[in-house]
Amino acid sequence: QVQLVESGGGLVQAGGSLRLSCTASGRAVRSVGWFRQAPGKEREFVAHIHWSGSPAYHANSVKGRFAISRDNAENSVSLQMNSLKPEDTAVYSCAIYSDGDVDGAINYWGWGKGTLVTVSS
Repeated sequence: QVQLVESGGGLVQAGGSLRLSCTASGRAVRSVGWFRQAPGKEREFVAHIHWSGSPAYHANSVKGRFAISRDNAENSVSLQMNSLKPEDTAVYSCAIYSDGDVDGAINYWGWGKGTLVTVSS
């Protein structure tokens, strides 16, 4: 049984940076995705990375500001977030990819509990 745990969230001013980590325990994970959910909104795709490290995909809303990467030796996936905006405020969660469209939350399983990112203006 694999378990994902997110960390690295917090409060940051607009324009600042945070680095989120998604660490797996139990067994090695394959492809992983990051999603976020703001209060009162639907869960939104953020980024996805193949188990080999490539390819990686980013949502248009974060492209050029966020970067997903992985460290297979540590069994973890990171999300570097730069130039943060207030609209990036959300709970960020990682999950294991199964099949189908990489931006569809329904195609993932083993969701972590998430980490809260708050960006102040």
